[in-house]
This record gives sequence, structure tokens and C-alpha cells, in this order.
Amino acid sequence: MTSHFWPRRSPLNIIFLFTSPSYAPGMSKRSPSHAMVQVATFAFSGIDAIPVEVQVQLSSGAPNFLIVGLADKAIAEARERVRAAFHAMGLSLPPRRILINLKPADLVKEGSHFDLPLALGVLAAMDIIPGELLAEYAALGELSLDGSLNKVAGVLPAAIAASSRDLGLICPEAQGGEAAWAGQINVLAPPDLKALIGHFKGTQVLVPPVAGGVTDVGRGPDLRDVKGMEIARRAIEVAAAGGHNILLIGPPGSGKSMLAARLPGLLPDLEARAALEVGMIHSVAGLLEDGCLIMRPPFREPHHSASQAALAGGGHRARPGEVSLAHRGVLFLDELPEFPRQALEALRQPMESGRTTVSRASAHITYPARFQLVAAMNPCRCGYLGDAERECGRAPRCGEDYRNRISGPILDRIDLAVEVQPATAAELSHAPRGEPSSVIAERVNRARLALRDRHGPAGPPSNAEVESDAIHLAPDAMKLVEEAMNRLRLSGRGRTRVLRVARTIADLAGADTVGRPHVAEALSYRHRTQGRIG
Repeated sequence: MTSHFWPRRSPLNIIFLFTSPSYAPGMSKRSPSHAMVQVATFAFSGIDAIPVEVQVQLSSGAPNFLIVGLADKAIAEARERVRAAFHAMGLSLPPRRILINLKPADLVKEGSHFDLPLALGVLAAMDIIPGELLAEYAALGELSLDGSLNKVAGVLPAAIAASSRDLGLICPEAQGGEAAWAGQINVLAPPDLKALIGHFKGTQVLVPPVAGGVTDVGRGPDLRDVKGMEIARRAIEVAAAGGHNILLIGPPGSGKSMLAARLPGLLPDLEARAALEVGMIHSVAGLLEDGCLIMRPPFREPHHSASQAALAGGGHRARPGEVSLAHRGVLFLDELPEFPRQALEALRQPMESGRTTVSRASAHITYPARFQLVAAMNPCRCGYLGDAERECGRAPRCGEDYRNRISGPILDRIDLAVEVQPATAAELSHAPRGEPSSVIAERVNRARLALRDRHGPAGPPSNAEVESDAIHLAPDAMKLVEEAMNRLRLSGRGRTRVLRVARTIADLAGADTVGRPHVAEALSYRHRTQGRIG
């Protein structure tokens, strides 16, 4: 009886089929009729690296190169890049049916970083590189037509995920230093596919990369350049010490942007864990330069034409937005009312929870977004409300309309609001310089250390994240808070934020307990928010 699956063969051919170690050129010793190898790699959901197995099978049949498993167009085009890279090395794909499955098959895969694991799987199936050695690594990288490896996003979170699975990582040479930050992990960072084959064949050795350095972004401009504006300078110090959100209101040229640019210089360096979090976000966004981690709090200042996706994250591949790129740092929004209303409303969730979620029909992607908002605005559209000589003819209605472009829930999440008055000619000419940023930064650091002494290393990194129940007030301070809630109509969130600011002011003063003067100063900032623009 003739088989439905095997072609008619002579007895000699049948004996050869089951005894030959390799049925045809390019076929593996694993199976007489097909070869299947697996290469580990990752897909990304936010900064989480999700394990993916690239399964490569060579089988008899009409020559074809098929990729299945919910691959996007970049992955579908990988077969041409693989074919060209093989041709550049003097290799050709076997005249077989090449089937590549990306497991799990119900997970959407995106990105060109699947090029390298696809190529390695085909090479292992062809017995050009040993599959048992390849099984010890995960791989990601984009292939050029000449076989060289290009940089891809997400190497750092992929390295951390590979290390947790006791795997090494194969990545492009330019990102070896980035992968080495994962710690105890075997990293191979070849410049091209040919060098990697030589390493596995034993004809050359790839030197393990060392961890990249630290990006030196400096502390920015000095606060001593700001003359006068004592109230605004004090508010900036309080905001830096506690990680509080702050809104600066004043006419054009009054110094709002100048103050905001100097706030990051008052912040302490990032701790190791926070720096790694920031590095993972920037790695997924493709912004981690030369494998160097960022030890200074990031400072992001998007233009007011930024869309909701640009601010909160999203787009075709749900990339991190500005709120995530500013994680553990400062997000500066100049001309706050000029931002699209929908984009500003998207800030409400991350300002409260410290994370942002991008919803898709197939998945919900979450990014960390614990940022400090520093915003600036004019009192009205023309900018000169209150100046009888320069204000427009619609005053004061123009100011009300302009302020109403910012919703109450957003304003309720702002801890300090300060009016910035422009310095007079006499102040600019004769006023002495203020304290330098280095002196104020020392006070800010002492306040942060006081917080750590109270809550321990595992506690919140700033007073902006402390629960209100953990803030101890003197009896007269508690009475003042209760009176303020009734007179200023503070919400529950507003009360909590006043207590947090008061705790920061007490830390700056070196006080163990929050007293009435500390609460009074915190309320003065809150009163400005409610009275002027609330």
C-alpha cells in the first residue's frame, strides 16, 4: 500500500533515509524529515520583557520562508534581511520549507529586534552553529543587509529578564555595555553575524563587554543667578525637598522658566534602583545612549503642541510618553493652559498613582510615571492681567477664561502655586545674588535624609508619596488644618497634599513634629491655588 506521506522510493533510498546522519544539505541531525530548534527572545509590554520562543523548522516541501505567530510587518520583512545577510556571508537558505513560529502564538510581536533570533534559529537548524550552545542565550538585534547588527530598543530590560531565567544575552556590539548593567549575565555583543558564528565555532572569541558609564548631564543653571523673588525661591526649595508639584504664575519675562530650569539642580542623585528603572524606560524608548545610565533626575520639557499620546504614552506601538520619560525626575510644562485639554486630563492618573496605562483592544500596557510636575502660565492669554497700561480690553474676563482651561482636578493635584512678579530695575541692578544651588541642595538633601530616617530605606522616596496617616501633627497644627478645610473648602486630596507640604517644611526646619507655622506656610501656597485660580 502506498503511503500518503512519503514519496515512492527504492529500498536503497529508504535505508539511506533512516541511517544517514543528514538527509540533505542544511538538514539537522535531530530528525530525518525535519529540524526544529528554539531560540529565546523577548517581546515588550511597557518595560516588562515577555519571553518569546522563536521556533524554526526545516522540512521537506516546496522552498518557502513562512513566519507565523502574530508578527507585525517589521518581523515579516525580516526574512528578506535574513536572506540578504546570509548572502553577504556566502551562505544561502536551504531549498526547504522554512517555518518560523513565534511562541506564544496569541501574543502580538512587534519590532525589528526579532531579526537576530530568526537568523540564529535558521543557522542552528542548518547545523552551522550548535543548537545546544544557542540554548544558553536569549537574543535580540536588527540585521543589516551586510550581516551587521544594528541597535534596537529594550536591551536593558531584556538583559534583566534573561538574567532572571539564567540565560545569557546576545545583542548588538553597540549595546553590550547596556546589557552588562543587568549584573551577573553572560553577554555576547558581536558587531555582525559572521563574528557570532566564529565565536560559536571557536575560530574567534568575543570579549565580554563591560557596563556602560554614567551620563554626565550636570546640575544645570545655578539658582544664585535669580535676583529677588524670595517667595518663589522658597517655594522652589520646598518643592524640591518634598517632590511636590508646583505651578508658577506670572507675566511674560518674570522668570518662571528660569526658576523651573533650576529646580532639577536642587534634587539629589538617583539611587541605584531608581536609576535602573529610569534606564529601562529610556532603553525601551531607544534613548539610552552608549549604554550609559542616568544618575541625575531626568528633566523633560515638551512643547505645548504635544498630543495626548506624546504626553501620556501611546501611538502605534504604545511607546512611553513624556510622563514616563520624566519618571523620578521633573516634567516641565511651560504655558500650561496652551496644552490640549485632553492631553492635560491624561495627566490625572499618573499624577495620583505614579503610573500610566495605555489601553489597546489586545492589551493594557503600563509604564512607571512617578514625576514631579513643574508648570508655568501667564495670568491671561495676553499675559498682562493686572497691568493697567498693558492688559487687553477683555480684562478681567480674559483671565478667567484662560484659567478655566485648566480643570479643577488638575489644579487639585498641584501642591504649591506661586505668583512670580518680575524683578524691578533696582533689584536687577543692585540686589545681591541669592544663595547658590549647592547650598540649597544640601538643605534639600538633609530633608530627604530625615524622611529616610523616619520610614527606612524601603519607605517612600519623597514626602509627596507619604500617606497622610504617617504625618504627625501638633495639636494646634491639627486644629488649623480643620479650620482650613472648612474655610478654604479643601478636598480630601487637598488636605493630604497640604499635610505633605507641611511635613516637608518641617523637615527643612529640622523639626520632628509638624507644627502650626509649618501648616500655615503650606496653606499659604494652597490658598493661592484656591483663591487665585481655583
